[in-house]
Amino acid sequence: MSTRTAILTMLACALLAGPLGAAPRELPRPAHVIVIVDENKAPWQLVGNRDAPYINALIARGAFFTDSHGVMHPSLPNYLALFAGVTNTNGDGCPATGIDPGAPNLASELHDAHQTFAGYSEGLPHMGFTGCWAGNYARKHAPWVAFSNVAPSQNLSLSAFPSYDKLPTVAFVVPDVEDDMHNGSIGEGDVWLAKWLPPLLAWAEKHDTLIVLTWDEGFDLHNTIVTVFLGPMVRPGKYPEHIDHVNVLRTLEDLYRLPHAGRSGQALSIIDCWR
Repeated sequence: MSTRTAILTMLACALLAGPLGAAPRELPRPAHVIVIVDENKAPWQLVGNRDAPYINALIARGAFFTDSHGVMHPSLPNYLALFAGVTNTNGDGCPATGIDPGAPNLASELHDAHQTFAGYSEGLPHMGFTGCWAGNYARKHAPWVAFSNVAPSQNLSLSAFPSYDKLPTVAFVVPDVEDDMHNGSIGEGDVWLAKWLPPLLAWAEKHDTLIVLTWDEGFDLHNTIVTVFLGPMVRPGKYPEHIDHVNVLRTLEDLYRLPHAGRSGQALSIIDCWR
C-alpha cells in the first residue's frame, strides 16, 4: 500500500468513527427508556445481600456495570449529572444554585427532537409541584424541577404513571425517601422494586423498552454504585469499564441521536452491552 493510499484509508476510518465518544451506528433505538434511581448504597451493600433478593436477580439477568460511580456527594449533584450533565454548587440545597435553569437537559433535548419525557416521583402532591419537601417526597431527587425549559406537565406523581402503551420516550422514576433506601432499609427498597417493577419488566421485554436501574451515590472510598441495564436489546453479563452518571446520560442521548448536555459532550457512550 502506498503512503498516499494509507493516509486516505486512515482519514476515511476516522470519518466513519466520528469524534471521541460519538455514538456508534450499531446503538439501538429503544421504543422507551425507564430510568429508576435509588439512594445511597455501594455495591458491597447490595450484591449478594440476602435482604435484596430481587435486586440480585436483576443484576444476574441484566448488564451489570461493575465499575459504576456517582460523580460527587451529596445526592442532588448526581441527579443533575444524570439528567443534564451538570452539578450544582449548594449540595442538597433547595433550590439548586450554580446551574443555568435554561440549560439543555435530557427533557429539553427530547422535546426539540419531537420525543417525549416525564419524571414520576413517588409522593409528589400534584403535577408541577416545586416545593422542597412534601411528606416523603424530596425535590432534590427530581432534577427536572430545577430547569425552566421542562414543562410542569412533565413533573408528575408516580401515581400518574400511565398504562405502558402510553409511556413517554424516556421516563425517570424516583421512589420516595423510604422506598429508595435513603431513609428505608435495603430490604424495604428491594420489596418496593419487587412489587413495582416485574410487570413493567415483563412488558419491556416484549415492547423494545430499556430499563436502567441505578443509585445516586455510594458511600465507599470511590463512590461506587450499582448500575444495571435490562431489556431485550441488552446482552446480560458483567461489564468492567469505568462509567458514571454522565456516561449514562451520554448513552441515553446517543440512543435517540440527541445533542449532548453539559459534560456529556466529553463523555463516552456505553457501547458494549447491546445485542
